[in-house]
Amino acid sequence: MEKILTKATVLIIPGLRDHVAEHWQTLLEARLLKVRSVPPLQVDKLNCAKRVVAIQEQLEQIEGPVILVAHSAGVLMTIHWAAQHQHNIKGALLVTPPDLSESWPENYPSPDTLRLEGWSPLPNQVLPFPSIVIASTNDPLAQHDAVAEMAKTWGSRLVNLGAVGHLNPAAGFGPWPQAEEFIQQLDD
Repeated sequence: MEKILTKATVLIIPGLRDHVAEHWQTLLEARLLKVRSVPPLQVDKLNCAKRVVAIQEQLEQIEGPVILVAHSAGVLMTIHWAAQHQHNIKGALLVTPPDLSESWPENYPSPDTLRLEGWSPLPNQVLPFPSIVIASTNDPLAQHDAVAEMAKTWGSRLVNLGAVGHLNPAAGFGPWPQAEEFIQQLDD
């Protein structure tokens, strides 16, 4: 397998499920030469503030520009991080952000639980770096209109991939080669 070289270091920011072997983020990480990943929390796994600290700890170990690649709740962690910190971020790929005002399927935390853990309210600001938000028309965690509104608020370019579910293994994504194309766009 040929490794992909980027100018910037890519920081993978997984969602609440953390690292899943067949997830596109995990597979992408194995293909990149300059890459780090935010490790799973061992305690207080739903605590948003601790997730933000984990992102910052990884960024402090990277020299030079960084491209953030976040999925699902990882996108929300990224938004909370960007409201509190500065770093040499070249861009961010923000894939299928969930809507905190939606009731998610039963195997996910409730909106009330997430609010108690510091996830909402979500910071309402334009990101200080270029970003691409990937949306789906049939994501069980967010309506397309809600994701479009998030992208507008963050000053992000919105890309609608159609009916791709939550762009995770349950929706049929393992490998997602298009992620590499979006990273290259941010890396130029």
